[in-house]
Amino acid sequence: MTRSGPSTPALLGLTARLGAFVAGSPRRSLSGRLQTIVRNGFADTVATMIAGRMEPAAQIARRWAASRQSPGRGQAHVLLSQEQMSARDAALVNGVAAHALDYDDVGLQGHPSAVLVSALLAEGERLGSSGNDLINAYVAGHEVWAELISRDHDLHHLKGWHPTGVFGTLAAASAIAALRGLDAERAAHALGLAASMASGLAANFGSMAKPFHAGQAAAHGIDAADLAQAGMTAAPDVLEHPKGFLTAISAGGRVNLEPLPADFGSVARLESLGLTVKKYPMCFATHRVIDAAMDLVKANDFGAAQLVSAEATVGPAQASMLRNARPATGLEAKFSLQFAVAAPLVAHACGLEQLEDTFVQRPDVQSLFEKLSIRIVNTSHPTEPTLAASDRLVLHLSDGRCLDSGEVFVARGEASAPLRDGDLAAKFHDCARTVEPAARQALLDTLLSLPDVRSVSQIVQSGLACKL
Repeated sequence: MTRSGPSTPALLGLTARLGAFVAGSPRRSLSGRLQTIVRNGFADTVATMIAGRMEPAAQIARRWAASRQSPGRGQAHVLLSQEQMSARDAALVNGVAAHALDYDDVGLQGHPSAVLVSALLAEGERLGSSGNDLINAYVAGHEVWAELISRDHDLHHLKGWHPTGVFGTLAAASAIAALRGLDAERAAHALGLAASMASGLAANFGSMAKPFHAGQAAAHGIDAADLAQAGMTAAPDVLEHPKGFLTAISAGGRVNLEPLPADFGSVARLESLGLTVKKYPMCFATHRVIDAAMDLVKANDFGAAQLVSAEATVGPAQASMLRNARPATGLEAKFSLQFAVAAPLVAHACGLEQLEDTFVQRPDVQSLFEKLSIRIVNTSHPTEPTLAASDRLVLHLSDGRCLDSGEVFVARGEASAPLRDGDLAAKFHDCARTVEPAARQALLDTLLSLPDVRSVSQIVQSGLACKL
């Protein structure tokens, strides 16, 4: 292959510069804090993968992938079972499972780890990658996602895009290219090919298609790297071209198409942004309202039946995502602000148990939905622009009391307000409660140290596997 020299136009544009960044990622030195963030992301994602592996969406994806009999079967484990598939199919199925409960971490207006961890664990198992390789590749994928989504001045959710499916595809391609050590030219082609595969619609929130977005992004990232490595090419300016990726997904056209700044990549955005580990298995747009409801319940003596009316204040993008005013299933309830208020008032909790269909359909839960009104405020969260600067919940009770949460700026679990020590481990054990305790603890310890992928697969083979 002929390489472009550093002074040629191909290496001055955004696409080529990102390809060069990805190609250089395996050689970068990462701080201890950054490594810890990524290891926590791996542990949290595997936890949600275990919790979600028997969900209908995950099982449908598993059966569909198994029926395709794609080449390379036996490369990577599926759903932490003894079953193996090709790396791309394992990434797809595991990505669906990781996002099936909407309990996986959030950032960059989407769900980075459900995509990146699913792709990297599968491909890393095929390659026998070290933990250091996985961490560097994760950071490369995260940085590409962060850079591209920051170049649009308009919110993608309001345009109908799901960033997890859209930007996640390019992030996964970048991470896999870095993991394989592709050169700059092939890495740029992988990005270009991934740009033509990227998709995911916000209208599918509250359906099985939403977690499929994460799995599809992980699988397509591997596909794009496969094709680029095999010699398939893409336009050298596909990201910044006037008819390219960034312009195509921006209805308003308010995008930055300029080349990367000279110091790009010198400090990883992940270092400052961190990852937000979810406290509740609900769309993150609900979390500050859930926190508010939980705090009001804890601080005041009242029953759910006393609620006369409630008002939640959120941002426009949040309201657009939370489309289910009267959810009838746990899947629908994940995207319902009405349920986000009702569950804490009825159960004083909003966890996996409350996201069962039987709880959602209870008359005392359903009766509260119509009592909530939603107020929209046009402000913006400093690091997650899909959220308002703050949310608020006001409850009016039958005894005349008015309970006001005040402005809630930060959700528990956000990078700026991380869960308490031990909460990540507690979440892991709760998600993996069907797994034998010794295997569960061994898996958690391995993920938090992340020496290599084979050590994870050995635990799967020795005692973690479930019958699917």
